[in-house]
Amino acid sequence: MMTMAQEKAYQHYPLLRNLHYSPLKHGDDQYVVLWDPTGLSPDKLIVPLNLFYLFQYFDGKHSLEQLGAEYLKKYGEFLMPDRLVKLVAELDEKLFLEGERYEKAKQQAVADYRAMSVRPAAFAGRSYESTPERLCDQLEGFFASQEGPGLEPSARRGQSIRGIVAPNYELKEAGPIYAWAYKELKEAQAPEVFVILGTCQTSLDRGIALTDKDFETPLGRVPICKPVIDYMRLHGGERFFEEDIRHRSDYSIEFQLPMLQHVVGTQKPFTIVPILCSFPPAMLVDIEYRPLFDHIDQFLALFKRAIRETNQNMCVIASANLAHIGIRYGDRTPPTDFSFHRCMQTDLEMLKKVEELDAEGFAEFLVHEGDKRHVTGFPAIFLLLKLIQAQKGEVLRYDRQIVDQFNSTITYASMVFY
Repeated sequence: MMTMAQEKAYQHYPLLRNLHYSPLKHGDDQYVVLWDPTGLSPDKLIVPLNLFYLFQYFDGKHSLEQLGAEYLKKYGEFLMPDRLVKLVAELDEKLFLEGERYEKAKQQAVADYRAMSVRPAAFAGRSYESTPERLCDQLEGFFASQEGPGLEPSARRGQSIRGIVAPNYELKEAGPIYAWAYKELKEAQAPEVFVILGTCQTSLDRGIALTDKDFETPLGRVPICKPVIDYMRLHGGERFFEEDIRHRSDYSIEFQLPMLQHVVGTQKPFTIVPILCSFPPAMLVDIEYRPLFDHIDQFLALFKRAIRETNQNMCVIASANLAHIGIRYGDRTPPTDFSFHRCMQTDLEMLKKVEELDAEGFAEFLVHEGDKRHVTGFPAIFLLLKLIQAQKGEVLRYDRQIVDQFNSTITYASMVFY
């Protein structure tokens, strides 16, 4: 519980939470839309570009008076104090600021989530169809579509597939690219356990977030692999469950489940180990990240032991997008055809490291690049490479999605490991 002094400090020195934002143009006017990627707040806020400029100073170190001074310095005009107070109050009301209101809402959300017996489908009806019949038709259409893998048998039919990488984007949009990876599972010797590594949409203090909840989709309930989850808890892995609330509203794992149910669940029962992850490639080289590196290393050691001791035959799925380029992701200018093709060439060069199962080389590639292209799927792909026992990997399909009116672009690929 916050002290009165702490709460007053937050009111006078506002501290913005880690929000997502996107540029918006209406006629000649430019705005920015803000939202909470954790889903704790369901609200969005649209602010003019001039007010959004001030948000870089909502860092808990600048007072309201200093915010007004920064505005005057930038635009040469006074920002009326009551307008600034109203903006701070609106941000606080929407749970966009650190403070007592946010802390209470977070504690309640954690309690509510842990009381659930199942993690309900959060994106059915928005990102994919919400009824079983329509969803099955939609999924089958991904395979048969012009961008999909078609109906010809895979060259690896009947083989044991150790892992796949699939997009981490809206299923209704990127479904045909998902289908390239899931076709491999459809025709493979399917295991009983699928470890799903989701790219968490927000940062994780500890880099890893396990959950013990079964997942629900319109196609039914997907049970967790209880022996592995119980082993992790019984052998010192409780700390890896501390941020389980992030599963409540994160789509990364959910988007994989209808595909998995469609291609495997119709043939045999299976269980999952749902793991969200979020950590930078610099973790491997920067001394500042040493505690996080050690934590991830301990997780990998314990998880491998859990799989081995519980005698599980597993396949690992990495839910991961690649580059994020454009104004929406912090670039100064929109992508051009030339810049996209250059990005594609760099993506494919980077994925050579992944095909070669070179986890450290993959990390070093991104460290050397300096996060210029905002490759968000690194942690999921890195953990996949550290967990699987495969001979090689292969890029099956590469594509992109334009996500706003400024041509901001996300790239993704489907891969298979065998």
